[in-house]
Amino acid sequence: MRKIRTASFVSLDGVMQAPGGPDEDTTGGFAFGGWVWPHFDEAAGGLMGDAMGEEYDLLLGRRTYEIFAAYWPHMDDEIGRTFNSIAKYVAAGPETPLTWANSHRLEGDVARAVAELKQEGDRDLLIQGSSALIHTLLGADLIDEMVTLTFPIILGRGKRLFDAQSNPRAWTLEKSKTSSTGVVVSTYRRGGEVPTGSFAAIEPGPAELARRERWAREDKG
Repeated sequence: MRKIRTASFVSLDGVMQAPGGPDEDTTGGFAFGGWVWPHFDEAAGGLMGDAMGEEYDLLLGRRTYEIFAAYWPHMDDEIGRTFNSIAKYVAAGPETPLTWANSHRLEGDVARAVAELKQEGDRDLLIQGSSALIHTLLGADLIDEMVTLTFPIILGRGKRLFDAQSNPRAWTLEKSKTSSTGVVVSTYRRGGEVPTGSFAAIEPGPAELARRERWAREDKG
């Protein structure tokens, strides 16, 4: 069975929109496109290569597919040759033409289609960009491994790696490295249920019980 992996550029506040350039994705008036560039040295590039791994097919959302399909077919570097030759599975409707070689449209419910695809073959499915697709698959508990390349900036607004759809789950840190420009690359493997505990050393007194009751009333509006 395939693993589904993500390799995502994110800011400290979790924004992942338009890391590559000013015109990549200006949705919502996003004004910081290309925020990765000042921090992307040779070492960070090597860490990105490690994060992507080997022997994978791409799993992409519509917008990321359209960005990639307009760019990578014209590139003859190592990543370009890999991307152009491997299979691309795309969560997009018929309004998006799949002109990039070896592209395949996911039909019907996206989570169900990806779950079926996961059972076929043995090459990992690597998600690049595709924040909306990641949200859907985290909600369906289908992602096995996440790699985050966290850059030392705060962007304040933009498309984010996580949203309210994410299925609560513990994740295990497998490894972490830091580039000379402060990019922290962390690899997480899916764990079990979220563990909880308490630092409370005494039984709750009248003040604490009153606080809980007050906050419960506030939550109800």
